[in-house]
Amino acid sequence: MDPRLAGAHLIVDLGALQENYRILQSNAAPAKCGAAVKANAYGLGIEKVAPALADAGCTDFFVALPAEGVTLRNCLPDATVYVLSGLMVEAEPAYLEHNLIPVLNSLDELRNWSEFARDHGPLRAAIHLDTGITRLGFLEAEIRNLAAEPTLLDDLEIDYIISHLACADEPDHPLNQRQLDCLHYFKTLLPAPLQDTPVSFANSAGIFLGPDFHFDHARPGIALFGGNPTGSTPNPMHEVVKLQGKILQVQDVDSQFHVGYGATYRTEDVSRIATVSVGYADGYFRALGNKAECAIKNNKVPVIGRVSMDIITIDVSSIPRHECVAGGFVDLIGGAVPLDEVAAHAETIPYEILTSLGNRFYREYLEPADK
Repeated sequence: MDPRLAGAHLIVDLGALQENYRILQSNAAPAKCGAAVKANAYGLGIEKVAPALADAGCTDFFVALPAEGVTLRNCLPDATVYVLSGLMVEAEPAYLEHNLIPVLNSLDELRNWSEFARDHGPLRAAIHLDTGITRLGFLEAEIRNLAAEPTLLDDLEIDYIISHLACADEPDHPLNQRQLDCLHYFKTLLPAPLQDTPVSFANSAGIFLGPDFHFDHARPGIALFGGNPTGSTPNPMHEVVKLQGKILQVQDVDSQFHVGYGATYRTEDVSRIATVSVGYADGYFRALGNKAECAIKNNKVPVIGRVSMDIITIDVSSIPRHECVAGGFVDLIGGAVPLDEVAAHAETIPYEILTSLGNRFYREYLEPADK
């Protein structure tokens, strides 16, 4: 896309991404660290993100859907690719063709993969135990049924026993310890061939819960992309994403002027208002109206009025005129406006902010050598 024709500029710092991977790997050590790159690498572009992570030493990648796995396989032919949603019905040949490893979430899935493996095996898999999030995975009854039928594993190579934390971003939440205890208990119920299988448990926040949660393998996601994995403490990760909106117009207005749809904002004094070419169609949430802040040269300014489909309005009265002109840029995410702060203003989480980023931006990827 020609940057002159776009309303906003999205910068993805691949060098910072690699540094974040190294931070997470160091914190998880001696456990191995993979990477969750589902949802198009959290909205940042899997074709760019995954090779950068591979260059930083990552070999294990996790996607949600097999279609995402096919995309990843096309850009990383030698990567190990796990599909977290499991084995899609009647999709076994596609997993085999593209060398995708299902994370088996039920005894039925395991039976289907085992049956397919009799003619095409041995085939790799991971087995997911649900220790308390109650979404996907084997519950205790299915684990006991598997233990009574260990021949289902004869043609399979199980890479990992996997579970997933529900409240790791709240370090003091009692469910963290309960899930850890449950995982240890469930391991004792597994059939003998699985007793020594490596375990993958910690997500981004789980890595920072301490060594008891690390086991053999971690699979961070949001922390790779700059989200704070430690809750309310200072963010240990580097900034990866910067979103800059283009100024369309700057107007001087009198007091008592209404701004935006619904007339939800009215100027109290003589004001200068800039109109910026980003809106909820670009993933800049409508909830940010009259709440969020932007920044011009690291000086924060408020978003005033409602966010509309293509436009936001900001009060730039405090900014020198020569620093705020049509064609200039406003920081919407990044710099003085951290990703987690934007998410808090929208009453959501950074995951949703990133995965909602639109396709009308000019996207620039900073290679490590560019820094």
